[in-house]
Amino acid sequence: QVQLVESGGGLVQAGGSLRLSCAASGRTFSSYALGWFRQAPGKEREFVATISRSGGTTDYADAVKGRFTISRDNAKNTVYLQMDSLKPEDTAVYHCAAVPEAWIFHLYYAAREYDYWGQGTQVTVSS
Repeated sequence: QVQLVESGGGLVQAGGSLRLSCAASGRTFSSYALGWFRQAPGKEREFVATISRSGGTTDYADAVKGRFTISRDNAKNTVYLQMDSLKPEDTAVYHCAAVPEAWIFHLYYAAREYDYWGQGTQVTVSS
């Protein structure tokens, strides 16, 4: 069983930055592909970013490309989401998710591909 715990959310003004962290349990963190998703009130959950198990491959939703950066530290069993130039439309609950025993260079975009999810952390961007 994999447990994921997000932190780092909060209230920030438009144009500001936040860094989200997601700490994972388990001894095989390096075998996980990881992703970040978000869900705004009244909207469906949407893909934000993904990183391969090696950390060498990443990809982003068009809405955040150039502003957000996903990274991972396998020694700390943690994945990060650096969010810069935040906009009010980035307001949402952000969830990290894991695919265990992932293909080493593969990226995962669909929520249904992820087996484990964190509870989420609220990000609110004021205008």
